Amino acid sequence: MLDVRRMQVLRAVVTTGSITAAAVNLGYTPSAVSQQVSALEKQAGLPLLDRVGRGVRPTLAGRLLTEHAAHITDRLVEAEAALADLRAGRTGRLRVRYFATAGAALVPPAVALFRAKHADVQLDLKLTEPDDPMVEVEAGRADVAIVVHQPDAEPPRGVQLVHLLDDPYVAVLRRGHELTRKRVLDLADLAGEQWVDAVSPPGPCRDIVLNACAGAGFAPNTVVEADDYPTAQGFVAAGLGVTIVPKLSLGVVHPGVVVRKLRHPEPTRSICAAIREDGVGSPAVTTLLEALKSSSR
Repeated sequence: MLDVRRMQVLRAVVTTGSITAAAVNLGYTPSAVSQQVSALEKQAGLPLLDRVGRGVRPTLAGRLLTEHAAHITDRLVEAEAALADLRAGRTGRLRVRYFATAGAALVPPAVALFRAKHADVQLDLKLTEPDDPMVEVEAGRADVAIVVHQPDAEPPRGVQLVHLLDDPYVAVLRRGHELTRKRVLDLADLAGEQWVDAVSPPGPCRDIVLNACAGAGFAPNTVVEADDYPTAQGFVAAGLGVTIVPKLSLGVVHPGVVVRKLRHPEPTRSICAAIREDGVGSPAVTTLLEALKSSSR
């Protein structure tokens, strides 16, 4: 394979028209320049320079390699600029995974803020629900994931967590339900009610509800499994039961339901960004975190 550095030396000789001038520009001795050109001629298998008086001129092979050396220099300059952009967070690709309510409430405004600063960074956005988006980061298939994190759980090795917001749960009741007369409900007020399960698959969101109910001294009497928050509102509006849902999920409130705050206890889920450790501190990741925090306020 041709030596790129020797090709650059040949280009300097051809451009200046002399080995001596090229040596001055490159900071080499004339002897070192001659050795580099001779070694390149052996690689090429053809003479590259002809002597003309005190100077030199390129042979056909010399002109060919000089032209290619110029193209190589241009590509190296482009590569260095691309690396500088990548270090500054101006280019590249950021893989982001999230669960449904985060995707609806947090991600769109955060993406708009992010693109205003990093328009050249490609965002690969994907909903992972019902799968845990943390798995994607842990497996190296994502750079950032928005997750529900239980405070007593340790993050996987190689993953750092950044807290974004605390998302409290609220009660959702059929309009006209007798409990809607209260502005704030004790969770135990719902103990005797039939429940619509808004999140039936096992996971942290379901655990938060069950643990809070246990702390209030009861287990929910589930009569309907809705699987998602909007559907749960529909069942509640039809009078089939009550439910509790994260406040973040209430982007649209069904006209047939009323929402009330909870206390004693107030279930709350902690929403965090899970980041691969090798991405912590990169300008693109930092800007995305700032955008997510801003959209969560």
